[in-house]
Amino acid sequence: MAKILVVDDQKNMRITLSIMLRAGGHEVDEAADADAAAASQRAGGYDLVLTDLKMGAQDGIEVLRRTKEMFPLTEVIVMTAYGTIESAVEAMRLGAYDYIQKPFNEQELLVKVLRAVEKRQLGSQVAFFAAEFRDKYHFENIVGRSSPIREVLGRIVKIAGSDATVLVTGESGTGKELVAKAVHVNSKRSSQPFVPVNCAAVTETLLESELFGHVKGAFTGASSQRKGLIEEATGGTFFFDEIAETSTAFQAKLLRVLQEGEIRRVGDNKAIKVDIRVIAATNQDMHRAIAEKRFRQDLYYRLNVVRFLLPPLRERREDIPMLSQHFMEKVCRKMNTRVRMGDGVMDFLLAYEFPGNIRELENMIEQGVALASQTGVVQLEDVAPQDLPTAPRDLPGERSLAASVDAAERQAIESALRECDGNRERAADQLGLSPTTLWRKMKRLDIRWPT
Repeated sequence: MAKILVVDDQKNMRITLSIMLRAGGHEVDEAADADAAAASQRAGGYDLVLTDLKMGAQDGIEVLRRTKEMFPLTEVIVMTAYGTIESAVEAMRLGAYDYIQKPFNEQELLVKVLRAVEKRQLGSQVAFFAAEFRDKYHFENIVGRSSPIREVLGRIVKIAGSDATVLVTGESGTGKELVAKAVHVNSKRSSQPFVPVNCAAVTETLLESELFGHVKGAFTGASSQRKGLIEEATGGTFFFDEIAETSTAFQAKLLRVLQEGEIRRVGDNKAIKVDIRVIAATNQDMHRAIAEKRFRQDLYYRLNVVRFLLPPLRERREDIPMLSQHFMEKVCRKMNTRVRMGDGVMDFLLAYEFPGNIRELENMIEQGVALASQTGVVQLEDVAPQDLPTAPRDLPGERSLAASVDAAERQAIESALRECDGNRERAADQLGLSPTTLWRKMKRLDIRWPT
């Protein structure tokens, strides 16, 4: 299924095309001209734009130009009438994927749409790793090539241009603030402040004063009037990290900010208008928090307009080599040194569960580089956590660590095989290994599948 925008100044044609495309399983929006098309795309990107070429003052060429400026990966198909083939060819020269000549039948249209969507998906996968693409969208710190990460990057590109409220969920250390920053720097508010606040790190009374401000005499120690951080962030983006750690009383006040676009300073009855985009994040199960009356359901629905669910690192193991290299280069620059990974280190990282996710991996790599600064080689003992469960205590430390690594590898391989229904090639791909390497490890660890 693709998300498609149909642009045509004739309402009957828009309706007909929409019926055809929805029957093909696609999600379809409509626009009557280039301005309406641009507004729809700012509210949410599309995989494909299907536009008529001749539409009065703002023709299909203008739709094509604006689409490629805002969303260069979105494919465009132009519809032409008899005698306008030259214009269609010009549109393809300017970046259109294809054209279709009226009148056309449903099958012809759906085939061209399918091919354009396939090209869009393939182009996304390739472009996510191109330096110019990552530079354009400021994704240099969001590293990975797994399907979950490609989906996250694609959604950022699609929704960043809108003012939609965003909720980012996921375990601690999965990169929620990186996603929030990426949304901000790709939005129309990018020149204005990005203000993050960790709600769990500030007491409730202080949090309210910090965010909303206070008037003189509002409480003991309030010797002068003070603007809050939300007021200071007007025009920009406000990031509420660990939003589920706030009290329901504070949540009611935050709900007013979202609903009315205004705040009241502590001790003041006057409302102050504010213009901010809100991005919130949490590592908690929000449905459980609502069921336990720890989080307001109405605020949850206000925040959950656009949702990002960041997967834990153990569910995107294929990104571990790329992340490790990224962190190693970063730390080596910081420490002005050069090191390489020793034998068995990457195997251990691929098998480890990473309860602390990407943050833990970064810390392990930094520790490894620091300990290897003299030898130039990061060894297994340089990165392995000190509290890693070990084999029986009467074994030497080195053998205990090796046994722990074997146990972690066994667990990861057996888990991958279960998830892939015993298909070794798919399991190897999930683990970031070649099928031959996986076979060798299974032989060494005496893993027999099916069990």
